[in-house]
Amino acid sequence: MKKSLIAAILFASATFGSSAVLAQDVIGNSPQALSLVDNSAYFGDTFEADNEGNTFADRFTFTVDGDVGVNLDAIVASISGSADEGLDITGLALYGEDETLITTGSSLMGGAMDVWSVSSDNLVAGNYYLQVSGTLVSDTGASFGGAVMLAPVPEPETYGMMLGGLGVLGFLARRRKDRQA
Repeated sequence: MKKSLIAAILFASATFGSSAVLAQDVIGNSPQALSLVDNSAYFGDTFEADNEGNTFADRFTFTVDGDVGVNLDAIVASISGSADEGLDITGLALYGEDETLITTGSSLMGGAMDVWSVSSDNLVAGNYYLQVSGTLVSDTGASFGGAVMLAPVPEPETYGMMLGGLGVLGFLARRRKDRQA
């Protein structure tokens, strides 16, 4: 009986200890649909004070339409008084349908100012989302903001016309040079 009581106390204390570690909350306003205007949009989130230690993983959804693929470029940043205030962005990633990871971003700057960027080429029609993740490192309020731009992938005919035009310009320049000589 004594052994089972000791085991029960140890089990209960382990459970309480693990729940204290799990007390971190995942906060944020997610998912948010991006309102693309001319294939670009701004996005972000703001967090209230008294959230130190909490994490966030905000999703910003968008849809690619049409038969032509698009290239994506996005940047996200947060600014605070020091690295010990506000929030710390720990990741930026692009996901496709069925939560398939397409690419992860890279950190361009860390500390009082966090800056991350991500790029992807030739996205086909479908649903996608950008995920910004991080941790609030102090009890002050904090926010991050970003921008995303989608640009159509040029079709092969466009490259052909451009090369043809450069060839014509080269021919005319050489002809002009020969005439002056």
